[in-house]
Amino acid sequence: TKEFFDLKKEELIITYEQQLKKYKGKEEQRRIREEAREEEKAQRELERNRRDAEKEELFYQKALEKVKREIEQATGAKYEALSDKIRVLEEELVKANEKKERAISMAQQTKIGYVYVISNIGSFGENIYKIGMTRRLEAEERIYELSNASVPFKYDIHALIFSEDAPTLENELHKKFDEYKVNMTNNRKEFFKVDLDKIMEEIKSMGFETDFIIEPEAREYRETQMILKTLQEKQEEIEENKESEFPDAEEIFM
Repeated sequence: TKEFFDLKKEELIITYEQQLKKYKGKEEQRRIREEAREEEKAQRELERNRRDAEKEELFYQKALEKVKREIEQATGAKYEALSDKIRVLEEELVKANEKKERAISMAQQTKIGYVYVISNIGSFGENIYKIGMTRRLEAEERIYELSNASVPFKYDIHALIFSEDAPTLENELHKKFDEYKVNMTNNRKEFFKVDLDKIMEEIKSMGFETDFIIEPEAREYRETQMILKTLQEKQEEIEENKESEFPDAEEIFM
């Protein structure tokens, strides 16, 4: 009866909504765990970079002190050489200090990071870009990890945008390109089918000046295509040789 049908229909809708809610809950928990793991990795990397920078800074400080003691007794050509060495060491000391301060700053401010725009034409095709963020001091390390995770080819970097509030920048870009999402049901999938020009324009309109790499290198993918083309040409050549060596019976008795 219609009443029974309506009840079953309502029951199915309720079951579907419950399953959908359960699925979204699991996805949210997965997202939280993933973010926690990424943040933990970022903190470890920042701490490692801070320690390395402190060691580097101490190395140049001691080297500089040593050369300054030596120059007190130097004259002529040796004096000039030591003066040049002091200038180089002072420059390296400044760089090491800046590196240390940057690592400390990023560790203290949990929103500082990079928003990246990457592609993988060998895996997903052209005009599909992943827009994500990382708090790693070396953003390339995060992208390298993504390249090792269930994709046959490496990602190509089109842009790295440094921001003092990377999560907000990432979220704004995701909202802007919402209609271009490859996966409309899962917001964790940060892939968008859109022209790179549109992404560039939007980032620039937000006040960020950054260099974009327009053409992806896609080295492994292109090399693979060349290998496949060569193999195909060889196979065609083999087939042609077979035909010339073993002509059809009709050709023999013509």
